[in-house]
Amino acid sequence: MEYIILNDGNKIPAIGFGTFQIPADGSTYEAVKTALLLGIRHIDTAVAYFNEQEVGQAVKDSGIPRDQIWITSKLWLQDYKYEDAKKAIDLSLKKLGTDYMDLYLLHQPYGEVADGWRALEEAKKEGKIRSIGVSNMTPKMWNMYVEKFDSVPSVNQVEFNPYFQQRQLREILAKNDVRVEAWAPLGQGNKDLFADPVITALAEKYNKDAGQIILRFENQEGIIVFPKSTHKERIKSNMEIFDFELTEDEMEKIRGLDKGKGIHDPDAPGVGDWLLANFDVHANE
Repeated sequence: MEYIILNDGNKIPAIGFGTFQIPADGSTYEAVKTALLLGIRHIDTAVAYFNEQEVGQAVKDSGIPRDQIWITSKLWLQDYKYEDAKKAIDLSLKKLGTDYMDLYLLHQPYGEVADGWRALEEAKKEGKIRSIGVSNMTPKMWNMYVEKFDSVPSVNQVEFNPYFQQRQLREILAKNDVRVEAWAPLGQGNKDLFADPVITALAEKYNKDAGQIILRFENQEGIIVFPKSTHKERIKSNMEIFDFELTEDEMEKIRGLDKGKGIHDPDAPGVGDWLLANFDVHANE
C-alpha cells in the first residue's frame, strides 16, 4: 500500500474504500469486511451515509489493529453549530466504536461553517480526530471560508475524475499542500469515460481494465481515491494499480480529457437548502 503525507504530518493510505449509498442492512458491514480482508486500510464513511455503525463493527471484527486502519467520517451541515457539532463528533465516535477518527470532514460548505470548523479544531486538540478537512469546497467557497479559519484543512474531498480535474481548485490547494480526495473517482461509472479511446488504448497496452487506468492516473496526480464497490473482484482489481506506471506523455493525454465540469455544482443556488431538506440525520432519534 502506498501512503500520502498530509500537511499535518499524518500518513493516509493512497487508496481506500468508499461506502456512499451502501445500505446499513448488513451490506456495508460485509463490503467493508471484504475490503479489509483484501488489504484495504482506508475506509470512508459519513454521518449522512447512515452506516457508521456497520463500518465500525466491520473494523472491529476484522481483527486488524485499529492503528493500521484509517477511518474517515464527515459532519453533516445540520450539526454545524458549535455545540451541535461537538455532540455529533462524539456520536460518530460512539457509532464507529473507536476512541478517535483518523480524518473528519465538514461534509458540505453551507450554513455555520466557521462554527463547525472550530469544533473540529477543538476535537483534534483533544485527540478525538487526527486530521481535519472539508468536502465539496469550490475555489469560490475555499476563498470565502478558509482564510477565516485558524488552521488550514488537510484535505478537500471533491468530485474528481479525468473528465473533471479541478485545475483551478488544485492550484489554490497546492499553496498549503492541501490534498484532494476524489469522490466518484471513476466518474460514477460514466460509460463515455470508460469507453474513451485514450483510456481504452492504455488499458490494452498495460493489460489493465479502464478503471485501473483511471485510478492509476489519479494516483500519479497525487489524488487520494476511494472507489466504491460491493463486488469482491472489483474491490480487488481497484487495488491492483501499483504494478505499472503511466509515462508523462500518457499522463498528458489523460489530462487533455478534462472537460472542466462535473455532475455536481456546489456553487449552484439553493444546494445547501436542498440538502438540509432531503437529509435529516436525526430523523430516527
